[in-house]
Amino acid sequence: MTVKFIGYIGFNDTSEIHNATRSRVLDREYVDAAAIEQERGGFDRVLIPFGSASPESQIVAAHAAAITSKLGFLVAHRPGFTQPTLAARQLATLDQLSGGRVAVHIITGGADEEMARDGDVGTTKAERYARTDEYLDILQREWNSAQPFDHSGRFYQARGAFAAIKPDNLPVFFGGSSPEAIEVAGRHADVYALWGETLEQVGEAVRTVRHAAAQHNRSPGFSLSLRPVIADTEEAAWKKADAIVEQVRANREAAGLPTSGHRPPNAGSLRLLETAASGRRDSRLWTGVAALTGAAGNSTGLVGTPEQVADALLEYYDIGIDHFLIRGFEPLADAIDYGRDLIPLVREKVAERDQRKVALAG
Repeated sequence: MTVKFIGYIGFNDTSEIHNATRSRVLDREYVDAAAIEQERGGFDRVLIPFGSASPESQIVAAHAAAITSKLGFLVAHRPGFTQPTLAARQLATLDQLSGGRVAVHIITGGADEEMARDGDVGTTKAERYARTDEYLDILQREWNSAQPFDHSGRFYQARGAFAAIKPDNLPVFFGGSSPEAIEVAGRHADVYALWGETLEQVGEAVRTVRHAAAQHNRSPGFSLSLRPVIADTEEAAWKKADAIVEQVRANREAAGLPTSGHRPPNAGSLRLLETAASGRRDSRLWTGVAALTGAAGNSTGLVGTPEQVADALLEYYDIGIDHFLIRGFEPLADAIDYGRDLIPLVREKVAERDQRKVALAG
């Protein structure tokens, strides 16, 4: 099993330690530098996020693809705001123009206020997952059908739908922890995306999704999102992590944002908050920022020297994780450090481990 690394291109060089409200203004110089440095650092892809107030992810991906030659792009996309037939052609066009370097990360959306900003008012979470399921059915038919087709569903109607342009290779990433999400993942996910949790929790999620996918004769990959904090010594790394926690706390308090008592609307964040209540977990898992922010998005990390963090990543690799989405709290500087100090080390360790397995099997 190969291991792949996914980086991150936000829209400027900010994070929780710089801007507690996470406001995003498009900084072209930063986008250019982030794409070039992560390609140079050996990342396989970079995630480009989606938000109801943020720049448009597909356009940013198209720009970044034009200034790179090998780097892949994981374009976050929310179903429900674009007709699936149009989205299929948009993504296939981007895939063709980039030379097959595009994947799509489907984000169904859990926060009602976030959805309402784009006009999705009054839907329930269960309805949104049902809509995503139908959306992805149409998306795949557009990509794979050699002839026009009709569709008559609960959310979408189409007559004679057909895309002349097809993607070369456009994997579907998908996340979500509720029972509705797991069912959709089993039907559609090429790669199921998880946030950083304990080895036990991640192992359970992998088994659950594999079981759901097996019902449809599918075998997805698995991506784990983490915020590594690395330094030359373990003591320095934990000191760095503690400083990040205090900076996040100060920023949120200054902005009038809560640091406790969170009640997130999605199952994944709720479970992650339970994990965060006990602080450090396993050998390296760090949940300090998750506890302060209400486990909003990718907020857990691994802390230690590059060697220690690489070993912790391999523990996840051994239970089925084959993609790691890693980003730092100093987005560009940390990405450069990961490319220099962490990614080559993990790849080397994975290769050595796989060679041992082959030797033992032979």
